[in-house]
Amino acid sequence: MSRRELGGGWKGLLKAIGWSVAFGVEGLVLGIAAVLGLGALIQGKVDANWFSSPGLLQAFAQGAGLTIGFGIATYHIGHRVVGRTWDELRWTGPGPAGSWFGRGMLLGLAAAALAMTLGLGVAGANWSTGEGTLLDWSRSAALTGGALALPALSEEIIFRGVPLVLLAGVVGRGKAILVTSVLFGLSHWGNPDVTSLGLVNIGLAGILLGTVFFAPGGIWTAWGAHLGWNLSLAALGAPVSGLPLAIPVLEYSPGGPVWVSGGAFGPEGGVLASVAMIGAIAVAIRWIPKGEGTA
Repeated sequence: MSRRELGGGWKGLLKAIGWSVAFGVEGLVLGIAAVLGLGALIQGKVDANWFSSPGLLQAFAQGAGLTIGFGIATYHIGHRVVGRTWDELRWTGPGPAGSWFGRGMLLGLAAAALAMTLGLGVAGANWSTGEGTLLDWSRSAALTGGALALPALSEEIIFRGVPLVLLAGVVGRGKAILVTSVLFGLSHWGNPDVTSLGLVNIGLAGILLGTVFFAPGGIWTAWGAHLGWNLSLAALGAPVSGLPLAIPVLEYSPGGPVWVSGGAFGPEGGVLASVAMIGAIAVAIRWIPKGEGTA
């Protein structure tokens, strides 16, 4: 393994973009192959249409396949070809991974819960209990958390992995976070019931996750924050980025207007999520070691 220096200026930026594209293409090809392979193992046959009906099993298979594909691409492009160490790629480094994963998860849980709690007083949101017991809810929450874990990890590897590291080395962390956050937001363009504010909020989520990526714990902190946010929404009965992954027993009614509550897209489509995200970003900035910053 030899380290490839990208340099600065436009030449360095073009190299960073080029290697990021190579990482994306390799990861996507391998990821699709892995997703189809896992789908075949689950169903007993190759059927791409199986993934057109989103469910927990499909979400798990997609997350697992993309994690495998982009994990291999991280090793090949990021580590072997471009020559970045695992510390530089922020898979290892300062701070115990498990502890910082937990901190990230608590931050994501708290931010999402804050957005939904604000909805009670501002948007007239409410919850009602459906059929089932607390034990049913706990079982469903555990199952949903397991199904959402790998999709969250795969998105962190894709957007806060090699591309963010390479771009940050050329243009600085702040600009790199902004660029990858815009791409992260746009990647949700086709989600059900998506709104313009929803895309903005997912971009803000990208800024949050990009910031915690540079905190101790690296990608594991970002994974925890991502999973915590998604799981909190699902556990409290709300759609996750427009996807109907709500856990039975609790039924959530968002209230209105849509620009405040998010409507059918879920809390991420409303301004209350913007407030929660900005607050979480302020907390995350304080986690970055002094002298590093996001500049």
